[in-house]
Amino acid sequence: MKNYVIGLDYGSDSVRAVLIDTENGQELASDVCHYKRWKNKQYCNPSINQFRQHPLDHIEGLESTIKNIVSASKVDPSLIKSICIDTTGSSPVPVTEDGTPLALTAEFAENPNAMMVLWKDHTAINEANEINELAATWGGEDFTKYEGGIYSSEWFWAKILHIAREDEAVKNAAYTWLEHCDLMTYLLIDDKDLKTFKRSRCAAGHKAMWHEDWNGLPPEEFLGKLHPYLAQLRGKLYDETYTSDLVAGTLNQEWATKLGLTTDTIIAVGTFDAHSGAVGAKIDEYALVRVMGTSTCDIIVSAKENVGSKTVKGICGQVDGSVIPGYIGLEAGQSAFGDVLAWFKDTLSWPLDNLVYNSTILSEEQKAQLKEEVESNFIKTLTEQAEAIPLSESIPTALDWVNGRRTPDANQGLKSAMTNLSLGTKAPHIFKALINSICFGSKKIVDRFEEEGVRIDSVIGIGGVARKSPFIMQTLANVLNKPIKVCASDQAPALGAAIYAAVAAGIYPNVIEAAKKMGSDFESEYFPQADKIEKYQELMDSYSVLSQFVESITK
Repeated sequence: MKNYVIGLDYGSDSVRAVLIDTENGQELASDVCHYKRWKNKQYCNPSINQFRQHPLDHIEGLESTIKNIVSASKVDPSLIKSICIDTTGSSPVPVTEDGTPLALTAEFAENPNAMMVLWKDHTAINEANEINELAATWGGEDFTKYEGGIYSSEWFWAKILHIAREDEAVKNAAYTWLEHCDLMTYLLIDDKDLKTFKRSRCAAGHKAMWHEDWNGLPPEEFLGKLHPYLAQLRGKLYDETYTSDLVAGTLNQEWATKLGLTTDTIIAVGTFDAHSGAVGAKIDEYALVRVMGTSTCDIIVSAKENVGSKTVKGICGQVDGSVIPGYIGLEAGQSAFGDVLAWFKDTLSWPLDNLVYNSTILSEEQKAQLKEEVESNFIKTLTEQAEAIPLSESIPTALDWVNGRRTPDANQGLKSAMTNLSLGTKAPHIFKALINSICFGSKKIVDRFEEEGVRIDSVIGIGGVARKSPFIMQTLANVLNKPIKVCASDQAPALGAAIYAAVAAGIYPNVIEAAKKMGSDFESEYFPQADKIEKYQELMDSYSVLSQFVESITK
């Protein structure tokens, strides 16, 4: 008898669901729902790096996408055995004692501080600095050592500390906080006891300083030195964490009815999108999986005996079981990748948005047609012209830090910069420089892993950028001087979540065996071009000089 599972993948802009045949990984149905409040830029203030999302965007997306794939597939609901959810992170949400997000209560329905604090929110830079200072000086264990030695403003404790200081009402009303992946999992299961709820090992280990060495989260003694609220919160969180091949619970009746499923449907422990994507791409030892979208996450798995007690400096954590149970998962990444190019597109679009599309000369129909034509050709034309610029021509040097730096060595206070501009510099030259910059930022990550003794034999690219931009992928292969395979699946994180779901349902004995059967194939491969490697190294050297200068003057 056939068995099917659902992977639900929450990205920055939308949620996507896939229904997967566990026998061969075939996708029977998929659906995407964009967050309508987020699309309208509600609860956000980019000028101060505030990015919040309303939980309703995620709840509505869950219901819409899963209902649609169940209906479209016409599969018997009793054959849909399990669901696993992956999300961005760290994206914590304040909740009441029964697990209700504060933003779903009348008092906090429009309060940004009661919303989900999205991974890319950097309002907690000062708090992250305080955590790093305390960890280095308090005289006890350095709780950041398995987080790369630097705690980031993108992560759990820094964000909660910032909200606690900024909004007394939210602090007092929040019984506890849930990571996004835990919240959505908790929403679906039948057992509503927060004390016994199975929290994600991936989220806790990479973003909340959870580790077996100190029996869980940092102790109250440490947290209380940051703020009494954090010490109080510590007792309302968790000690144990769980990998995503395990069962969190079964689908409750309310959601079974909404989704057209049965209460026998297993809900697996939640996880983060990049780690799930690596599983969907059939990650193996010594392979670096680059999840390339608005930002990047770089994932490696290593046998415990290879890593041992060594800690890798400047990355986003090393956690037992965060990707494949039984292996150490190591994470790095860039705070902006596709976002760098999106920023440039938005900047160039200012005259169109403010002048052309508001023109009284053009009819509304003409404006709509023009806008559609520009949108379909904007990046395509920039790419074609940038690609045609020879490397011998003067090209600016740019930094990719438009949203700070995630790794190596997290510093969200850093800003982007550009040098070597002239009167001959045109938009395609700057576009090429920005593409170079995101590839150079990637090289810094690879260099750090290899300097720290983490072996990388191959690179796998997944996500929209990897599949849609041969120019970027070829540039990246040249800069890294390594071949890069591109995952064929449009939905690698959702597929990875489905693989976890299949193991949780008992259909496969472990993640490795499930990934062999269900994981994505590869659709293309890029090889370094020997005649360009030396020139890219020269450009990389310019990037390094500029990055050192900008960091030296950043306070």
